Amino acid sequence: MKKIALLSFVFFTVIHSFAQNPLWMRYPSISPDGKEIVFSYKGDLYKVSADGGTATQLTMHEAHDYQPVWSRDGKTIAFASDRYGNFDVFTIASTGGEAKRITTNSANDYPFDFSVDNNNIIFGSARHTVNTNVRFPRGALFLQLYTVPATGGRSILLSATGMEHAQYNSDGSMIVYQDRKGTEDPWRKHHTSSLTRDVWFYDIKANSYTKFSNYVGEDREPVFSSDDQYVYYLSEKNGAQNIYKAPIKLKMAEQQLTNFKNHPVRHLTKAKDNTLCFTWNGEIYTLKNDGQPKKVNISIIGESKTNEERIVPVTATNGDFAVSPNGKEVAIIFRGEVFVTSVEGGITKRITNTPQQERMVEFGADGKTLYYPTERNGSWDIYKTSITRKEEPYFYASTVLKEEPVIATDKEEFQPDISPDGKELAYLEDRNVVRIMNLATKAVRTILPMGNNFSYTDGDQYFEWSPDSKYISIRSAKGRYGSSEVVIYKADGSDKTGTDISRSGFFDGGQTYAFDGKAIIWVTDKYGRKSLAYQGSREVDIMMAFFEQDAFDRFRLTKEEYALLKETEDKTKKDSAQKAKDSIARKNWAPDFERIDERRFRLTTNSLNLGSFTLSANGEKLWYTATNERNTDLWEMNTRTKETRILTRVGNGAGFTPSADGKALFIISENGLLKYETETGKTTPIIIRSEMVLNTAGERAYIFEHAWRQVKKKFYVPDLHGVDWELMKTTYAKFLPHINNNYDFQELLSEMLGELNASHTGGRYNNQNPNADQTASLGLFYDEFVGGDGLKITEVIKGGPLDIATSKIKAGMIIEKIDGEAITNGADWATLLNRKAGRSVLLSVFDPSKNERFDESTKPITPGAEQNLLYNRWVTKMRELVDKLSNGQVGYVHVQGMNDGSYRTVYEEVLGRNADKKALIVDTRFNGGGWLHEDLSNFLAGKNYITFKPYGQNAEGGE
Repeated sequence: MKKIALLSFVFFTVIHSFAQNPLWMRYPSISPDGKEIVFSYKGDLYKVSADGGTATQLTMHEAHDYQPVWSRDGKTIAFASDRYGNFDVFTIASTGGEAKRITTNSANDYPFDFSVDNNNIIFGSARHTVNTNVRFPRGALFLQLYTVPATGGRSILLSATGMEHAQYNSDGSMIVYQDRKGTEDPWRKHHTSSLTRDVWFYDIKANSYTKFSNYVGEDREPVFSSDDQYVYYLSEKNGAQNIYKAPIKLKMAEQQLTNFKNHPVRHLTKAKDNTLCFTWNGEIYTLKNDGQPKKVNISIIGESKTNEERIVPVTATNGDFAVSPNGKEVAIIFRGEVFVTSVEGGITKRITNTPQQERMVEFGADGKTLYYPTERNGSWDIYKTSITRKEEPYFYASTVLKEEPVIATDKEEFQPDISPDGKELAYLEDRNVVRIMNLATKAVRTILPMGNNFSYTDGDQYFEWSPDSKYISIRSAKGRYGSSEVVIYKADGSDKTGTDISRSGFFDGGQTYAFDGKAIIWVTDKYGRKSLAYQGSREVDIMMAFFEQDAFDRFRLTKEEYALLKETEDKTKKDSAQKAKDSIARKNWAPDFERIDERRFRLTTNSLNLGSFTLSANGEKLWYTATNERNTDLWEMNTRTKETRILTRVGNGAGFTPSADGKALFIISENGLLKYETETGKTTPIIIRSEMVLNTAGERAYIFEHAWRQVKKKFYVPDLHGVDWELMKTTYAKFLPHINNNYDFQELLSEMLGELNASHTGGRYNNQNPNADQTASLGLFYDEFVGGDGLKITEVIKGGPLDIATSKIKAGMIIEKIDGEAITNGADWATLLNRKAGRSVLLSVFDPSKNERFDESTKPITPGAEQNLLYNRWVTKMRELVDKLSNGQVGYVHVQGMNDGSYRTVYEEVLGRNADKKALIVDTRFNGGGWLHEDLSNFLAGKNYITFKPYGQNAEGGE
């Protein structure tokens, strides 16, 4: 299935292009003399006259270049680029030329301003903070302010308070900046909360901070006026984000300089004469002498660094696949396209070729038709592709195919399931309604109406035909939320209520028929261990119920009893007349729901972290995938003896589909497709030899449409907070032709979704570069406020690689060399630890207290591992602070994430360390999200309703 995830581009070429009216120009920076503007367009930097005209391309690199900043003499431009896997500070001459890398730490660095003398650049960095900082240790959330020589060298920390868009005043004594208080998408609009940004001043000499703005909404991107008497900044205080001019000390009212409607002003910069430069609605404007904004008319003659089409190899790892009835073909979904591959021979054919997404593919009963939903023409519809030539029995070797719609209405239709007799199609309508279409007459009937189920994410509903096509089993919530049952309906639509088979009140679903329809198996979380939190992992068991007594009785026989019965039956050969009677009886067979509770039982003996499961045709073996710790295995259980064994290790995320005859299991995992033969135990990889031409621009256009439709169909309130969503689509779609990379596309999605003024929205993109730089961590804090040679240690982090009994390294010592390379003032020491996590490094250390030097080896850790240590340290510091300020009377606990693990930590801390406290601070700041609010509320809001008094004494804690 095509993910709403963004993908990095790897093939590049040079194509001349001309844009008369380019849009989505971002991050403009006006030159100090006000004559030129540098801006980012399609991931490169361009320069244009402030009066408009044809822009000149300054950078052309496969990486993303943006956030340009002019030096005060106008000779140099600093910018951010991810040329080494993360954003570093680079410089380039304002006239063009080769770019030079200035910072080398693998944490993201973003340039803000040049020093007054142009010798240094201040930048924000996601590096970890100093040991005296009490802020939450997430570098990407609270950027540390560093300065670095403009020619490169060692970075020096200026402030660890967390600054964005920091700008010097005219003499370099003050910095104005915007703060950041927590996690929220930066492009969200019109929200008023404790997280919105404010404008602050930082007095460098006094090392003091003063808050300047006080609006409850967004105040951001401040710059000093040239005489340092005013601050220009952006604010939403009167609707759309506009430019304001506010006096710093003068007793004058602030002015609103622009009055743009509907869209925010972004990316404010200033020249020496106070000419302002900014963007609005994807274009660049200037404003002189506090007058009226003027659009800068720009044309671009540039070179495209990417092909819109690129070749990608086809793989099968996402779990969306189907096996043909004859077991000789497998249909897979890759990047939203349908492919069919031969089980033997490795021949693969592409079936669909659209920018839109296809998914949930199914073979027809004849094996010559494929059914799949596709999101075209403004809704999800179900299409089919058929082999047209009788001489061609297989899709993978076919030449002429015919695609046509099966169900195409303005409603959402997907998740097709063909009846075993091939005559009818069951499907979901609008995500919750189960309907059936007769393929011959096109007549449609409803089996499960609206109001029974509540889909949270596509693919979370489940239904399956009985082998005789007369019944359909559905996982139904029965109008409730938090549990579900297995309910069987007559497929002809005459049964409006269905028969509840599970009747447990727990989660039951994932059902599949067994014994040719005489039984059904499904999963339940009734018996297994489950998260304390409502949302979390749960162990499940496989349940089974029989629809007739005879089959149930036979299944319950012991191994010995069943062998004796089979021996007797084999001696008694049925004549043709008896076989005819049996055939008639089978044709007229109907499930017996009476006393089915007595024929329902737990099939598995132990609860499992279960994946796929199926019974053999004779019911003697149960095959399933289960994850134990980090490994996923294929298991087999003898249903009579209950003996289990591992058949093979199949890879994480594994699931399978059995062949129609039950002789093979087709397994998909992170390792690709496998065929496991149930009789011989032979495992064979299924080779996919294919590649596809991916239209990247078409894919972005589809993802944009998909995201827009997801909001329209699934947003939690139908009025979408009063936003004209049709207008928003038109407004933002016009920028798509001007975007060729996923950083810009991510911002486009976030800008559009930000119009909703809702949390948990926005586009996300992480560039995956296996060769990216990674600055390993020694598990130390350093004094980064000073330069010079060597690294002075201020603290050894608990749990780090040097927090061991044998280490001599302590706070106050100085690391002089790493692997024999000296740490000097003129070089960035991060290069000495690049990609060395887990590898032995030699530290040369000087101990000034003893005036001695020594060497010590250690194995650095990854930045992620260091982040975990810093989090634990921060929690300890917060706990100690609360304990100190309350004289030990108030407890403290931090909720790291709204998940089961955090709930268990809260439970442990509250009833353990803090059981005797008079009050409790529950800190939910900076948590990673999830679904724990109800569990926490119930746990923390409990009231005493009973008192236990063993031996006449009150025993607390059992209330």
